[in-house]
Amino acid sequence: MRQRFKSSRLGNAGLAMFKLGAGMPWSLPLFAALLLIGIWCATLHFIEIERAYAVRAASASLADLIDTYEAQVARNVGGIEQTLKTVNYAVKLHGTAGALAALQGEDLLPSALIYAVSVAGADGTVMASHPASSVASVARQAFFRYHLGNPSDAVLVSGASDPRQTEKSVVHFSKRLTDGTGRFIGVAVLDVDPAYFTSAYEPSRQGAQGMLALYSAPGTWLAVRVGEHLAANRAGAAPLADPLAAAPAAWDGVKRFSAVRQMRRLQLAMVVGLGEQEQMAAFEARRVSRLWQAGGASVLLLALVGAVWLWSRQGAETRRSIRLAQQTYEAASESNQDAFFVLHSVVDEGGAIVDFRISAANRQAETLTGLSREDLQRKTVGNWMPEAYVNGTFERLVHATSMGGVHETEVENTTTQLKGAWLHRQLVGVEGGVVAIIRDVSERRMAEAKILHMARHDALTGMPNRTLLHSRLVQAISHAQRRHGAVVVAFVDLDNFKMVNDGLGHKGGDELLAQIAGRMRQCLRRQDTLGRFGGDEFVLILPVYRQRQDDCVALLERINEVVRQPLRIDDHALQVSCSIGVALYPRDGDNADSLLVHADVAMYSAKAAGKNQCRWYTEAMNAKAEHKLALVEQLRGALDGEQFKVVYQPKFDVGTGLMFGLEALVRWHHPERGVISPLDFIPLAEESGVIVAIGRWVLHSACAQSAAWQRAGLPPLVMSVNVSPRQFDDTHLLSDVGAALEASGLAPHLLELEVTESLIMRDLQGAVEKMARLKAMGLLLSIDDFGTGYSSLSSLKTFPITTLKIDKSFIGDLATSADDQAIARAIIALAHQLNLRVIAEGVETQEQFAFLRDNGCDEVQGYLFGRPASAQQIGELLQRQRHAMLAAPDGGGAGSGWAG
Repeated sequence: MRQRFKSSRLGNAGLAMFKLGAGMPWSLPLFAALLLIGIWCATLHFIEIERAYAVRAASASLADLIDTYEAQVARNVGGIEQTLKTVNYAVKLHGTAGALAALQGEDLLPSALIYAVSVAGADGTVMASHPASSVASVARQAFFRYHLGNPSDAVLVSGASDPRQTEKSVVHFSKRLTDGTGRFIGVAVLDVDPAYFTSAYEPSRQGAQGMLALYSAPGTWLAVRVGEHLAANRAGAAPLADPLAAAPAAWDGVKRFSAVRQMRRLQLAMVVGLGEQEQMAAFEARRVSRLWQAGGASVLLLALVGAVWLWSRQGAETRRSIRLAQQTYEAASESNQDAFFVLHSVVDEGGAIVDFRISAANRQAETLTGLSREDLQRKTVGNWMPEAYVNGTFERLVHATSMGGVHETEVENTTTQLKGAWLHRQLVGVEGGVVAIIRDVSERRMAEAKILHMARHDALTGMPNRTLLHSRLVQAISHAQRRHGAVVVAFVDLDNFKMVNDGLGHKGGDELLAQIAGRMRQCLRRQDTLGRFGGDEFVLILPVYRQRQDDCVALLERINEVVRQPLRIDDHALQVSCSIGVALYPRDGDNADSLLVHADVAMYSAKAAGKNQCRWYTEAMNAKAEHKLALVEQLRGALDGEQFKVVYQPKFDVGTGLMFGLEALVRWHHPERGVISPLDFIPLAEESGVIVAIGRWVLHSACAQSAAWQRAGLPPLVMSVNVSPRQFDDTHLLSDVGAALEASGLAPHLLELEVTESLIMRDLQGAVEKMARLKAMGLLLSIDDFGTGYSSLSSLKTFPITTLKIDKSFIGDLATSADDQAIARAIIALAHQLNLRVIAEGVETQEQFAFLRDNGCDEVQGYLFGRPASAQQIGELLQRQRHAMLAAPDGGGAGSGWAG
């Protein structure tokens, strides 16, 4: 208006001067010159104004485009970051190999048509991908090396060629994966086609020379689209933006107005460009026209007509610019996924805001409210949503209008006028009102709630896990403190669950745990909590009201009773029991950790006392647990202190009576407590892992001693060495055996490894494969304690073994028990049918030996023939046996050994 008024005054002055010049002929040349100068000065002045208008119009369009593009990229990148966070969290729950499968099972992975998600392990090996990918490793990728050496868990954006399609480029979004201790365990990668980030290009608005681009510092153009042409992963300098001055692009030389928005947390820049030639084409046409008009006016002295035409044209262009700006705003708001409400304040006579009138809304607002724009624009906030005056909404609108700025919050929707359970609300204060931007985030909140539930509950039983149990226990203690009450904490551990798990596999074990958990849950009161602490351990939290501790005792008895009830799993009839340890708040501890520890100690006391019972915590139990811990610590130093000794128990051939082999047994000579029974320290060594080092030492010692006897001229014997479950699972078992044989010089066929039946049945296929590799080395293999495990006849025939050892539990009553006699006969017959030798351990009486001999047992071992002895004693025994054989009339034939 100010410019138009100025132009009107200039025109009036020109008319006055024209009239003055007409009345004064002598002044016509001067008047014409002045008028000509005025015409050209005015023409050039208005051309510069229109140039500025055109540049500002291009700048306004550029601002609208960069706003729209920034919002699109921000939403896409936000979704990608959320997906990577979800994958990171799933990895902590299910591991790198199972995370994507778990998320896919919960339908939490993004569309495979747009995104490719993969998880790589700590060595770069691709553990899982969605959709399936042929890429085996990303260890040589730059993003993997970056995360490997950088402890930051920020998302890294990088460009590269797609290894599955060498001619195709992708944009990598990668995130470092860590475990609960912060240790690097791999990388989560989400690959996106670069074209996805430039799909918003609109030729109708940006022309053929416009540009959409995504730039990643330092120096990579991830995606560049100019017209119909797309380029990706180009190296280049960082973009420079000046919406008021066009600059030539490095790749095509076209001058463009450009705008840049930074996403600093990911070192990304969004770039929008408009070709100067296209944007200024209309202005250039007008500029030439004005020059022609000015020239004509100069020649024909029609300056006044030209000036009027110029001013009217300027007004039309101004109105056109306003309409263009309105259309640009409408296009941007319509393409947005958020609901826009433009609210103008309604004030009373005193200037106080009493209501807000809805002056504009977009398409998404219609979807969110269920009303058309016309209906919305006929309403005020007060008559459309009366509860806004009581739920704080109106006060927040007034605050945003008064204070200005941006105000964001995420709230649960309590109104009926808006759809969606959870809404993200952004209020932007503007002059005379406020712009409300609302998004329905119900799906995201539901996904977050589901992930939170998964993090705090056991996947198998649906019960609270260890984290939630600890939180519930803290709450129960706090409640009991306020009411001067008590809390019972009970550890419930299934007896012999490992045996069931080994025999029926993990699937059968899981089914048993689920059934037992369901039974225990039915015994609970409304205020009680039952959770799975881990493995076959459950924890009960039982609040005690009004000193009614007997109710909790009765409940624990019911728990013990329902656990013992028979159940069926895969056509197997099973019956298990449980050991329960109980601690009482505040008597046994004043915090959650101490109560859990004491209940655990009581549970182990129940197991040690014979299982299938309930024990309440006492101080004596804690002393016993501390003694156990001290013994474990002493056990760790016993090997370095040379406190272990190896003794050897002879094995005899039933047919010849000769000692043909020895079993190496370890003994602990404690410097203060004397000889400690293997029954006391072997379980502790197995539990603590020290058994691996002890077993390795026994293996080397036994092989060296056997070779030493041979070098002394004694006959070769088969040396048997027991292999514990931990030692069998150790990845260095084969190399340890090889090293012991090489160091001692013992022939492989003179070394026999004894493994238990239950050890093999834990992982039948893996155990058979490892045993086959040991047998390929030339070793002999024997099944120890046969008859106590769960092996079937079909699995037994696959074992690469040479000997079955009948467990001594079947030998003790062999002379009097018909059942034990039947079992022994069956084992001997079965072994002979499979071409295996049979040895019986624990033979202590002549009656036992006579039965075994008469029923075809091949070998025997026990106190009847020889107790475990030192290497020196065994050497002397071998010397006597050799002399007896030489003195025998037949030169040491069959049966001569028993005489020795």
